[in-house]
Amino acid sequence: MRKKSFRLNRLDLVLILLLFGVGIYLVETVFITFHYQWNWAVIPQYFFRFDTLTDSWVPNLLVTGFLTTIRLTIWSSLMAILLGTVAAVVIRSGGLYFRLLARSYVELVRNTPPLVLVFIFYFFFGNQLMAMLKIEDFLASRSENTRYVLSILFATEERFPEFLSAVLTLALFEGAYMTEIIRAGLEAVPRGQWEAADALGLTVWSKYQDVILPQSFRIMLPALAGQIISTIKDSAIVSVISIQELTFQGMELMSATYLTFETWITITVMYFCLTYSCSLGAGCLERYFQKER
Repeated sequence: MRKKSFRLNRLDLVLILLLFGVGIYLVETVFITFHYQWNWAVIPQYFFRFDTLTDSWVPNLLVTGFLTTIRLTIWSSLMAILLGTVAAVVIRSGGLYFRLLARSYVELVRNTPPLVLVFIFYFFFGNQLMAMLKIEDFLASRSENTRYVLSILFATEERFPEFLSAVLTLALFEGAYMTEIIRAGLEAVPRGQWEAADALGLTVWSKYQDVILPQSFRIMLPALAGQIISTIKDSAIVSVISIQELTFQGMELMSATYLTFETWITITVMYFCLTYSCSLGAGCLERYFQKER
């Protein structure tokens, strides 16, 4: 198979010149109009700091926020995929009542701003739910080693309830979009595969686990990867409830140093590294499945 040669057309050249012009304008605005004095030397110390108590280097604001964003993304994405899978299966083959319930959830969440959902869930349901589950009592009764492991996987003890509220909020929001992605993947599986699974007398669980989901996962992998990347970016919303993720730490750093451009350029690069890594990982998985196929 011959590889297509890459050629620039006139539209590509116009776009490149346009971006180059915008870049020159921004640089001129920062240096000449604002008379901004760059000070990149201050930023590196906010990645790691030396702790005199432990006599070792520990994460500082930026790395702490980066790790919190990763934790938020992992747990909320897993919960969103689980919730979306259940809702998609119910919408496709559940009873009328459960189909209406799942469809109402999807439409309600997709047509509500995420910031409104964060405030509603955190202030009206999050605190009550955490109190009902007795999260603080659970943490207090655990051993020191267990609390240390939970602090690595989730958050510190004092931030644990707020972190869980943020994860649940993101999972509910992203789960509505995951539902539509997974439902489309299920619909893309040929009808003959469904009929073959029924003819073999497989249970509902075995049919989805062994026949339908493995085939649909290859189909919906690019869309799932895109939604996980959206989850990384959407995690910045929970900074409004003082979750110390990357955007929150960026605002703290900007308030402490007044280095607006340096701070947000650094935050942008860190977000890009995280999202682009997910994109590369999804591309590798997609090529692997194509090779196996």
